[in-house]
Amino acid sequence: MGCGVTKSDHFHKHSGKAIRAAVLIQRWYRQYVARTEMRRRYTWHIFQSIEYSGEQAQIKLYNFLGYLMDNFTPSSNERNLISHIFRENDICRDAEWERYFCYKKIEVPEIYSGPHLTFPLTVEQAVSLVEAFRNKKQLHSRYALQLLLETWKLLRLLPNINRISTCHSKEITICGDLHGQLEDLLLIFYKNGMPSLEKPYVFNGDFVDRGKDSIEILLVLFAFLLLYPSDVYLNRGNHEDHIVNLRYGFTKEVLTKYKMHGKRILKLLQKIFSWLPLATVIDQKVLVLHGGISDSTDLNLLARLDRHNYISALRPPKKRNQSSATTSIDSDLDEDVWGTNRIFRRRASLTFPKPLGTRDCFHNRSLQDFSDRIKVNVETEMEIRRRRQSAFNTVMKAPENETPALSFDSVYSDNAKEEWKQILDLLWSDPMAQEGCIPNEVRGGGCYWGPDVTEDFLNKHNLQLIIRSHECKQDGYEFCHNRKVLTLFSASNYYDVGSNRGAYVKLGPDLVPYVVQYQASSMIRELTVRQSVGRTERSALKVLREQLFAHKSDLICAFKKLDSENTGLVSLNDWALAVESVMHLDLPWRMLRCQLVTRKTSEGMIDYYDWFNELAIIGPNSDNIDQSLLEMLYRHRSTLETIFRIVDTDNSGFITMEDFRQTWKLLSVYLKMEITDEAISDLAVTIDSNQDGSIDIDEFMEAFRLTDKKSRLERGRSMFMGTATDLTKLEGDPNI
Repeated sequence: MGCGVTKSDHFHKHSGKAIRAAVLIQRWYRQYVARTEMRRRYTWHIFQSIEYSGEQAQIKLYNFLGYLMDNFTPSSNERNLISHIFRENDICRDAEWERYFCYKKIEVPEIYSGPHLTFPLTVEQAVSLVEAFRNKKQLHSRYALQLLLETWKLLRLLPNINRISTCHSKEITICGDLHGQLEDLLLIFYKNGMPSLEKPYVFNGDFVDRGKDSIEILLVLFAFLLLYPSDVYLNRGNHEDHIVNLRYGFTKEVLTKYKMHGKRILKLLQKIFSWLPLATVIDQKVLVLHGGISDSTDLNLLARLDRHNYISALRPPKKRNQSSATTSIDSDLDEDVWGTNRIFRRRASLTFPKPLGTRDCFHNRSLQDFSDRIKVNVETEMEIRRRRQSAFNTVMKAPENETPALSFDSVYSDNAKEEWKQILDLLWSDPMAQEGCIPNEVRGGGCYWGPDVTEDFLNKHNLQLIIRSHECKQDGYEFCHNRKVLTLFSASNYYDVGSNRGAYVKLGPDLVPYVVQYQASSMIRELTVRQSVGRTERSALKVLREQLFAHKSDLICAFKKLDSENTGLVSLNDWALAVESVMHLDLPWRMLRCQLVTRKTSEGMIDYYDWFNELAIIGPNSDNIDQSLLEMLYRHRSTLETIFRIVDTDNSGFITMEDFRQTWKLLSVYLKMEITDEAISDLAVTIDSNQDGSIDIDEFMEAFRLTDKKSRLERGRSMFMGTATDLTKLEGDPNI
């Protein structure tokens, strides 16, 4: 009374301030969430772009090696180095292979403390196998070979497309890519239960590579397949391929864990991979396959082709020489396979390359960048033309009841080409938002297919849903094409801890997918969202900086083209254009500038020489090594290691000095670079420290590893640089 201020006025005054504060907090929070999401997206884009770039490089390398096999003379050194990986059609009876894989003479020492297996397997043995792997124990090579041999025998009885029903159980569990991450598989079993008569599973390929426990995952899955052949189903993925395994770690893992019998285990796994079913159909309505479809995918054709002929889906199988039915397992293919009919095979078209836009031969498109380097003299080229035309005329003029002397019953026959294309599309394809079907030039194999292709395919085969894997998704799954395509990825923390969740799907009789997400690493639960995003971002930028440094000379050339006055400076826009023109990663470089370029002139220009110092990448002490050779090693590290693994025919981990030189010469032809014998010799002398005349592959690759001074992860998990080292925990840092 007398002051003129009521309680109501006081309340409104303070409530107005509270509302304004709430609005400010809300605005700040929305900006924070938007920035965090932006960082998460470009981090993801970096990882995925570099991953797909590596896959494309792998396919190009294999195409190049295939070209050498088809065109070099049988006695050439280059051909001898790589011929063993193309022994895909060794003609041997199953009984002969079984003798080769025999385990009975392998003794198990008394000190062995791992699981013991007897066949037929029991549930208790399968569970004990899981527990042994959980406790980091290894299965003895005798039991591993025995289990793999029994699996091979069973797989040969299965159809190309499994057809199963939910009516005998409440739900079917479907898992996507595991990629050697045993922790994810164990977590799935913990949350969902192990496979059983009441708990059927479908595992949708890519069991191996990249992770460090690929062989353990295979042995667990095969054990449950043997126990429950009517309740456990395995589809083949694009990584169930011995050529892909050379690059992404599985070959090295097996040879490291099974030094004595690793070569036999790998050969048996080649057989097993080729016999894995291609797809699974649930209740005649849901199709489960690894990669995807194309506008020509035909389930009827896929159901009747001989899937085991495709040891590697990257190359069509060669025509079998019927006279070699008794060929020894360890012998080379009969030279007739590489003989006069060579001109009809896929690589013959390299002499007459087709336009980039055709879908029939993604190999030829991928080979455009080096096919002009292969020196074919004019006379040979004209002779090939003449023989091709002559053979074509012979085929066209032959009566219907006669077989022409030179027929197209090799891989160039229409049926064989179509079969191979069907498998390639099934294992390598990805969906896209746009309509249509186009070659998947990002990966280098398969296609991109649109929602119209999905609709037509589902209508044609009377299906309602496609479940596929093959692509890492941040949430572990993603619907597209009007929810008629579901991508499922079960390897959590795939690029780095916190980068993505894993997921599996449960399907009941109503066929409505129920998605279960998870994160296998306990480390992620200790980090806040900000810390998790920051950690993943640093890991992605570390890999990107290494890639940029490895392309230093090409980047400087690109900068100089835009720096006409040779000032050493470029604008931000020119910097972004130059980097993309060299890297071809389709990244938002202007957005990434804040993370990659911290120093600019007062005019906003970038000193590109100083920028490379700012990247803070340390190379090995290599003053006596040719710098162009060194940069090529940095840039193509994984490709070089893959060739080393191919040249190491006895899987010893060592190659001779001569093979070392031949490897570099092979790489120089592939990369269109001139490398002198003197430079190669200097490199060999530098690495052969004990002067024993041989090169340790692992030591060589580790000696020439780039190190990021800015990284808090000394040896973080880098799937792009050719190793699969264990993760190290971050030190506690509240500012992360």
